[in-house]
This record gives sequence, C-alpha cells and structure tokens, in this order.
Amino acid sequence: MYAEVLVEYSAKSIDKTFTYIIPEILRKDIKVGMKVLVPFGSKKINGFVTKIVDNHNSSYELKEISSIIDKHFCLNDELMKLGSFLQSKTLCTKITAYQTMLPSSLKVKEQKTNYSKYLTYIKLNKSKAEVEEYINKYPRRIKQIDILKKLLLESKILKNTFSSATLNVLFNEKIICEEKEQIYRLNNHKIENNNITFTKEQQIALNSIDINSEDTYLLHGITGSGKTEVYIELIKRVVGQNKKAIMLVPEISLTAQIVNKFYSHFGDDVAIFHSGLSNGEKYDEYLKILRDEVHIVVGTRSAIFTPLTNLGIIIIDEEHSETFKQDSNPRYHALDMAEFRKKYNHIPIILGSATPSLESMARALKGVYKYIPMRKRAGTSVLPTVEIVDMSEEMKKRNTIFSSVLKSKILDRLIKKEQTILLLNRRGYSTVISCKACGFTYKCPYCDIALTYHKSSNNLRCHYCGYTIFKDDECPECHEKALTDYGLGTEKLELEIKKIFPEARTIRMDADTTRNKGAHEVIINKFRNHEYDILLGTQMISKGLNFPLVTLVGVINADSTLNIPDFRSGERTFALLSQVAGRAGRSELKGEVILQTFNPDNFTLKCVQEQDYMKFYNYEMNNRHKLDYPPYYYLTSIKIASKDYDLASKEIIKVKNYLAKNVSNDTIILGPTTASMFKINNIYRFQIILKYKRDSKLFNCLKELDEIYMLNNKVNIEIDNNPLQL
Repeated sequence: MYAEVLVEYSAKSIDKTFTYIIPEILRKDIKVGMKVLVPFGSKKINGFVTKIVDNHNSSYELKEISSIIDKHFCLNDELMKLGSFLQSKTLCTKITAYQTMLPSSLKVKEQKTNYSKYLTYIKLNKSKAEVEEYINKYPRRIKQIDILKKLLLESKILKNTFSSATLNVLFNEKIICEEKEQIYRLNNHKIENNNITFTKEQQIALNSIDINSEDTYLLHGITGSGKTEVYIELIKRVVGQNKKAIMLVPEISLTAQIVNKFYSHFGDDVAIFHSGLSNGEKYDEYLKILRDEVHIVVGTRSAIFTPLTNLGIIIIDEEHSETFKQDSNPRYHALDMAEFRKKYNHIPIILGSATPSLESMARALKGVYKYIPMRKRAGTSVLPTVEIVDMSEEMKKRNTIFSSVLKSKILDRLIKKEQTILLLNRRGYSTVISCKACGFTYKCPYCDIALTYHKSSNNLRCHYCGYTIFKDDECPECHEKALTDYGLGTEKLELEIKKIFPEARTIRMDADTTRNKGAHEVIINKFRNHEYDILLGTQMISKGLNFPLVTLVGVINADSTLNIPDFRSGERTFALLSQVAGRAGRSELKGEVILQTFNPDNFTLKCVQEQDYMKFYNYEMNNRHKLDYPPYYYLTSIKIASKDYDLASKEIIKVKNYLAKNVSNDTIILGPTTASMFKINNIYRFQIILKYKRDSKLFNCLKELDEIYMLNNKVNIEIDNNPLQL
C-alpha cells in the first residue's frame, strides 16, 4: 500500500503530493486526512495523507512513512474536499488550504507544546482484600489509612486533595496509582432559558424557512427585530433532528454576547471558535467538535472549517460584514465555503442582516435566495430618530469635535442616568504629527504613510506594518519645538469627553484597548452593568450589541468612510451608520442618533436618516449598473509586489499584455496602476482590475499566471477573486 502525502512546506515549487510506502505496522491504522511523519531529503517532516492506493507507477525508489503523528486526528471526507475547493477557488497551495482549516495547535507542522489539560486522580491499584490487609498491617499510618478507606468508598479522588508526602508512601508500595482525565477549559455552562415568545414577524420567518431544504435564505431584519431568537429556534429544530449547526458572526466583540445567549439555551452543547481564544482553548473546542461532543459551533470566519459531521444548517449573521473575507492568502470568503458545505450536506444557509450586501439583496430579489423581511422591532421598542448636523456651521461656532446639539443631548442622558455610544472610526490620538515651522511630517519609512500618534504610550505607529518610534518634543528636521497634531482618533476623543463632561464615566473600545484576552467581554459587561455612561469606539461597537439603557448614539465624523476612493464606500457608510444607529432605543426608552458631517446633503446620509435601505439599494444599484460594478460584473484583482520598484513596474506591464491576449474580449482590463496602498513594508505594489460577466478562459489564465511566477523569488503575484478592497 502507498500513500500520497502533502508535506508541510508551503513553497509553490513543491505544491504537489509525494508517494510513500505505508509500512505493514501502520496499514490497519492509517487513513486519508491523518498527519504523518515522513522522510524528506535529509530531514523528517510532517505531512498530510491525501490518498491511499494499492499500486504506484513511480520509477524512483520510494521511502516509508515513519509514523502516524496522531491516530485520533483525521480530517473527514467533507473537509478533505473542502480543502481542495479552497485551493482551486483562491489559487493558494494545497498545504496552505489545509493549514488554513486547522487551529494553530493542530496544523501540519512539528508541535512541541501539549495543549491538553488534565485533572489527576488517585485510585486503588490493589484488590479490596489486599487493601484491608494493608490497613490491618500498618495501623499507625493514620493518614494513609484515611485515604485508603475513602478510596474503598469512592472509585477515584483528586490527587491534589492530599499532600505529596502522604501519597508517596502509598505510591512506593504500589497500593494506589494515578489516573489522568482530560478536561476542557471552556465548560460547565448551565441551561438557564429555554422559552422564547415570538413576535408575529419572527413566527412568519420561522414558518418560511425549511430546515430540510437546500435553499439560501436572506433574513432582512431591521436592528432590534429579533433575528438572534429566530436563529436559536432554527438551531433547536435542527438539533432536534440530531443534526449540527454552524453560526458565524463577524466580530470577536460579538461572540461574547451571542455565545452567552447560546449557552443559556444549549449549555455545553456549544463550542466557540475565534481568534480571541488561547491556543489551548482552541485546541479544546476543536477536540469537542472532532469527538462529536457538541451540536453547535459559534464563531468568526474560520469556524466555517470546523469538522462538524451531519451538518444541518449554517447561519451567517451580519452577512454584509467584510470580515467574512480573508484579506491575506488564501483570500477566501466564508460564504463561498458555506455554499460548498451546503451542497455537500444538502442543507440551508441563513444570511441575516439589517443592511444586506448589494450582491445578496440582488440575488434575493431575483429569487436566487429566498427573501424574508422583518420590518418591526421586537417588543415595544421603535427605531430611533436620526438627525444630521452640519459641522461646517458648527465650526463657525468653534465646535470642532462636538456639535452644540450632541453636547446638549449627552448632558441630557447623563442627567437622566441613560447611556450614550459615540462612534469614531479611527483609533489613536491624532492622524498626523507635523511641524508648523518647517512642514516636516512623521511618515513610516517602510510604507510611505503618515504615522498615527498614540498619546498614552507617546509613540507614533504605522497601522500597516507596525513600525513604531518614540515622539520627541522637538522636530527631528529643524529642531524647533513646533510639532502639532492634526486629525482626531478615539484616544483624543476620550480626553475631550473627560474635559467637557468631567462627571461622565467613559470607557473606550478599539484595537488598542482590546489587545488583551477577554478585553471585549470585560468592556461590554461593564457598560451593560452601567458602570460607565459613555462608550466610545471604532466600528467594533457598531454591530449586534444590545444595551437597554443606550438612548443616544453620536457619530463624530460620518464622512470618514464616505471619502475613501472605493466604489463600495457608500455601501460601507450606509451599513456602518445604520448598524450603529440601531444600538439606540432597543428597550422601551426612545432612542436618538446624531450624525455629524460636512456633507449634510449626501444621498447616503439622507438614506441613513430616513432608515430606508431599499431607497439606498436602488440608488446604489443604478450607479453600479452604469459603471459596470458588482453585482452586475464580477471583479478580480491582480497585484504584482516586489522590493524592486522598476522590476514590479515592468512585470505588471507583462501581466497586462498576457491578459490582453488570453482573456475573453468582453472582459474589461483596468490598469495597470499603483495599488491603493502602494508601498507596505518596503514592498511596492502595482495592480490590474478585471471586470467580467462570464469568461470561460479566465480561470485557466489566472492559474497559468500564478504558475509563471511560481519560481520567481523577486516578484510575487497576488490574485484575489471578488475583492472587497480595491
């Protein structure tokens, strides 16, 4: 017998399987999907069995597999095929595809850490008669006799209950022995709530979804309409058929709130999976899933790869979120992976959002997806009122950060003991530090972008490559003490709030304050318990969070995402502002939203004010149709990246010429041009955008391009199908 093995090296030049002999001793245990140790050159490395065959036709001498790394770990048939699909969809290497599907503790590489956690017990190692004989023989060993009498009544006792010195006497005479029991770090959750009273719209939604179908449903529910309760009921029905469920959420900050809700309904039948977990926690949760010990997985993008068998439903909450697309290799979208698993298992997908992506809504209106609207909030709450404030007028009154309207409304909430959420989608203290004397501006030497100032650590940081320098008091160019900060970040906003509202208890939630494990949950719980009056943060506070006392949402700079040169900037702005507006007035208390902007007549902002998704959708679709953008056309981005500027600029021209000769005449080729972020970490990037409806030649063309640059160590090609960032 022979095995085709994919080795752990991810170099494109060896992106293929290698044939090994399966030694007699391993034949009864080895399976496709197992990790094995194999000789490779002069080393022994890890690999992954992709195929087992009885014969081979290699002309060279074959080596034997050395050992199976873990007999209990094996990717099933579905995940093996999903890995192949991921590789073909993104043009990554085969091993990269499989590595992406696994947590770091189980990747196909040498593991030096044992992530298992155990409880150690002691139990009797002799018969009852022998133990009683020992007790009679040594009556003065009071402590040891006490332990033995307890063990005669109980099968095992935790080892740390007794002192080592006392136990060692019994261990040495082999009267007792140890037994280790593996435990999970995230366990012991009790079912606290199992009853949901559904609104009329929730009931209609539930009646409209056939959990035994192979359909994709778009649940278009306004903020606060009770989509989560619908998800929970659907999962209960699926679990009732002894099937499994995957629930994807876009942000780590959302998992804590949703997971607690799921724990209260399903107890320990839930595994969670996201990047905020430690390696040990991820290992435990993955093992629960692998061992068929849970029916439900809740997590972010990577949870779509978890090894649930007998899958019954996949739910993607906030489906419009761009976090479901991975922006590094392999550049996959969780929805594409979900579609594969849907077809494999013949199950439904539920896409939920208050602001669906234009692509999803277009599919729903065409009948490709089944459309389910939920237009009313659950309970007695109603949508908040939205007011647009013209900051150009406020600037004349010297109100640079807070408009007079927003100031007065924050003060009103403080008096009423209600809460406020403030959104500013830029972290740090200020966006630019510049010298008023000579014009010097701090820039990243590797990315050619202005450094962001962080006052708490007094350093300037590049948010692309991580380059950091300490900020001096004087200009490094002219040595004058004339450095001034421009722009506004969440750190500076927090200080301004403390100046204007000294009595307000303020907490900030952004990438800087949530670096530590569990920080998201701590901040959310403290704010929910009304330990703080004002929560300010970046877009991570905009989705899914539910705080009954929040009656005011203020958006400090509603223009920040509008001004990005990308055809999706309007869609992103509408989604972000609509979602954050939905945090207000989610109980019987009425909510208000203040949008501060320098473009008060902007159509997107007007649609947010009117809370009219369909009006925005029709306007935006009209623009997309005129300009040949998705969903009317597909997009592919091709980037050439190199440390050598001249080489990259020459190669992108070659790529353009190659494409012009090999793609269909209907495919539109835009570029080449510099990428939107031209220089990152000393690497120059040029870009070509392809627009197409159907192109039978394109995939093979892209594959050939990828192969052309496979062995080029000076130039890298990045191919991204349906990119979300241009």
